[in-house]
Amino acid sequence: MSVGSGRGSHAGDGYGPGGTGQVTRTAGPALMVPSAPPGSPVPTGPEAPVMEVLRTMRAMRRLKPDPVPRELLEQLVEAATWAPSASNQQLYSYIVVTDRAQVARLGVLWRDVQRKYLAAAALLDPGAFADPVAAPMLEAVRYQAEHFDETPAVIAACYARPPLPRDPRLVAGLIRDIGMGFLRRLANPRMAVVAGASSSYPGVQNLLLAARALGLAANLTVWHFFAENEFKRVLGVPRRVTIYAVVPVGWPAGRFGPVRRRPVADVVHWDRW
Repeated sequence: MSVGSGRGSHAGDGYGPGGTGQVTRTAGPALMVPSAPPGSPVPTGPEAPVMEVLRTMRAMRRLKPDPVPRELLEQLVEAATWAPSASNQQLYSYIVVTDRAQVARLGVLWRDVQRKYLAAAALLDPGAFADPVAAPMLEAVRYQAEHFDETPAVIAACYARPPLPRDPRLVAGLIRDIGMGFLRRLANPRMAVVAGASSSYPGVQNLLLAARALGLAANLTVWHFFAENEFKRVLGVPRRVTIYAVVPVGWPAGRFGPVRRRPVADVVHWDRW
């Protein structure tokens, strides 16, 4: 997450500027356009049209403290498992935290990382903090940290690294068939991270879309990477497993509605850059 990424999005949970769906100019060169006309209906429920859900899925950080039924949380994880994974290995796991003491332990880490990150971001990108469009997002980020212990559920999306081959005959065969250079690239730790990420974030997106369809608020966060060992220790995550996202989930205190994004004409390139 970056502070600047909140500009022009509905990262403020439906509060403040941008809640009416108007076209808004940001600090960047492009206009942000609403994904649906102002006042458009916001369908919810398992049968909600997927394109409508996509158009109205905001990052929702203000949550009510009311508990979320376990069966709904299981539906979110089930939706996440429907996403693709590398070679269909399905090495994902999801830790669903509802125990109040466990949530509070995560809250201590969350607030420490949030405080340090925002302090660094204010120095590195002061314009983001001065931009009035970013104010609702920053307010929502601070609100989430202050009220994190009240979060009804926190879902950690994890993915395991597949074991590396140890059989020298298999390694020799790989060198013969694909070459040492390609094998080195294949064994590069960065590739394992990329493979895990590409197998995790589609599932997280499914989880977020399912939450939105069921009327639940959620947002994707990666704060935990700044204190990865501490988060893994609290959650008991094994060494060969990486936490790729932490998603707070609850009933929305704000409202769903259209998001604002750059126009397609500004981001699409046909055939080459």
